Amino acid sequence: MDLKEIQNLIKFVSNSGVAEVKLETGDIKITIRTTLEGNTPDITYVQQAPMQQAIAAPVAAAPAAVAPAAPVAAASDDNSKYVTIKSPMIGTFYRKPSPDKPVFVEVGSTISKGDVLCVVEAMKLFNEIEAEITGKIVKILVDDMSPVEFDQPLFLVDPS
Repeated sequence: MDLKEIQNLIKFVSNSGVAEVKLETGDIKITIRTTLEGNTPDITYVQQAPMQQAIAAPVAAAPAAVAPAAPVAAASDDNSKYVTIKSPMIGTFYRKPSPDKPVFVEVGSTISKGDVLCVVEAMKLFNEIEAEITGKIVKILVDDMSPVEFDQPLFLVDPS
């Protein structure tokens, strides 16, 4: 099961209204639980059984571990015209795809819906965070290689 299949499964479960889904395929076990309010994923466990049939420890991922960051309007007066792109998971924020590559975006960069803005690494999985809107990067709110929390603001975008 690859990352795209897991992403699609999380989206399907969160939209279906089901409280919990367990899936076992080969050496991978996935449990997805959703809350009753709003049907958003509560916690996702991905467990991979080792080859020697020993019990593996569960690996917790963020609620929307593989979904793109959702833009939310900023609340402060100065930034009320900007859209805040927030982290969909707990992990480590990276501005580059790898240390020897250039950064995805800079302040002043024009972005389109679907453009990769950064990578958040969670449990050795590197999740690309894509833009949900078209606009211009006004501010980058997190330093490269910094830990980020779920729903932490990452970028301010001017949608005009």
